[in-house]
Amino acid sequence: MQVVSEPSPVGDDVLLGDVGEQAILKHILRPRYGGIRGFGDDCAVLDAPDGLSGGELVATTDSCPTPLVTILGETDPYHAGWLLATINLSDLAAAGATPLGLVVNYTLPKTTTAGEFRRFLDGVDECTSIHGTKVVGGDLRDGPVRQLTATAIGRCVPEGRLGRGGATVGDRLMLVGSPGYLWAYALLAEKQAELPESDVAKIRERACRPMAQVTAGKILATSGLARAAMDVSDGLFPTVRTLCDANGLGASITTDIRLDPGPAAVCAQTELRPFDLVQAWGDWTLVVAVRQQDVELTKKTLAAEGVTAREIGALTSHEKGILLDDGGTTEPWQGISQERFSSSSWHGGELPRLITEVLGSRAS
Repeated sequence: MQVVSEPSPVGDDVLLGDVGEQAILKHILRPRYGGIRGFGDDCAVLDAPDGLSGGELVATTDSCPTPLVTILGETDPYHAGWLLATINLSDLAAAGATPLGLVVNYTLPKTTTAGEFRRFLDGVDECTSIHGTKVVGGDLRDGPVRQLTATAIGRCVPEGRLGRGGATVGDRLMLVGSPGYLWAYALLAEKQAELPESDVAKIRERACRPMAQVTAGKILATSGLARAAMDVSDGLFPTVRTLCDANGLGASITTDIRLDPGPAAVCAQTELRPFDLVQAWGDWTLVVAVRQQDVELTKKTLAAEGVTAREIGALTSHEKGILLDDGGTTEPWQGISQERFSSSSWHGGELPRLITEVLGSRAS
């Protein structure tokens, strides 16, 4: 492929940490790879050889950072294995793809015990199994720092691949899945809220074992209900912003979004709105654009599979920007995001500081 050599506002001497992920994508990666089909979507599209039918093959690759639950005291390597699989399977879900397998790459310190490695593998294998797939190959090597990476391969139904483009003005945005569990558990761990042990156990389970919305993604793709989709990996605000950019649109997002009973009870004991947990990251939900007339059908169809879908707003003209509707007050949305190569990039840290950074000053 010929590399575009037009002048870039990001010079060769500029540090990546000074420009951030969005500028890297716009000024370095897009000029080189923007012409590739599927560029900018959650999954790459693999061109099949001539004569091969059966739907498009897609692929995604992601590394696993230090899980927040590890900072919460859940030090079992199982959780990192589960998260590694979830991160990659969630991208397949956003494409509406059926997972075919994971290829993994593990760099581990020599001080890792065999028991720790087995527990990590248990997390990967159990997560992939629940989602109907498995590890099919990979690489293992030693190194001073643990690095965990996987590549997930999936297949979409013919003409059924979902991407970030394809939405239009008037489409409704829906949040697929159940948000709020990870940071509700963080608030419980920090003793900012207190619930009965049985309720805490349920929230802990959802926080430690988030489910990629693979089933929902496939249903939305095969039914034609979703016009565009993206997984919520870095927070609701950057997800909506990216979908808007991909379609040249704006959006109006409501803060009146209900949580499941457990996270809602945590909010009731703090000064947080349910929306503060909704817009955080870590629950691996999807945001999808559907036609206004398909909202109720989408809810009903997903509910039949045990998946919750909430309407969170609508797509508008680009000129209106991205607005937050607080039930009477509408203002530009300056939401939280986890942007790589920026001060908000996830590197772990002390729990009280993380809660304040992600959930806002009201959680301090």
